[in-house]
Amino acid sequence: MLFAMMAIGMMACGGKEVTQEDLKTAEASLFNADQTVNEAEAPKVADTYCRFVKQHPDDSAAAQWLYRAMEINVFLKDADKSIKLGDQLMKQYPQSEWAPMSLFLLGSYVYDSQLNDTAKAHVAFQRLIDSYPESELVDDAQMSIKYLGLTPEEIMERIMSQTEVEDTVSVATEE
Repeated sequence: MLFAMMAIGMMACGGKEVTQEDLKTAEASLFNADQTVNEAEAPKVADTYCRFVKQHPDDSAAAQWLYRAMEINVFLKDADKSIKLGDQLMKQYPQSEWAPMSLFLLGSYVYDSQLNDTAKAHVAFQRLIDSYPESELVDDAQMSIKYLGLTPEEIMERIMSQTEVEDTVSVATEE
């Protein structure tokens, strides 16, 4: 009876037990010989990472594997899965080093670039700033908020005009 319950539980988690060796095999299949992403294998790799996290939520590397699954889905431009995995990471592993990175990834690549949703991008960046004030990504998040919704050309124009103002102030203070 116990064996039958364990087998049912394993199927509910998406199949057989995912081992460290399975993770290494999945990781190896993610890239082609020329180091480009193997797009045919990428969804399977992300699924393997997710199954590992589901089966081993207390593993010290679980947050990292969840983040990597999210990264793959961002690369594949699957915004729904990316958001789901980012939310899961924030809920299950808010104190991990991967939490602020997931917020930045959601803000910049999913909400801003893929979905053109600057309001949600702003929320993700602000959450990073508020929740992880010591993160090395805070400056990037603040800069991203500053330039949300602008085209690359508009950003460059603002940076150039700011540089000109700083140069003018610098010259004026030297005199």
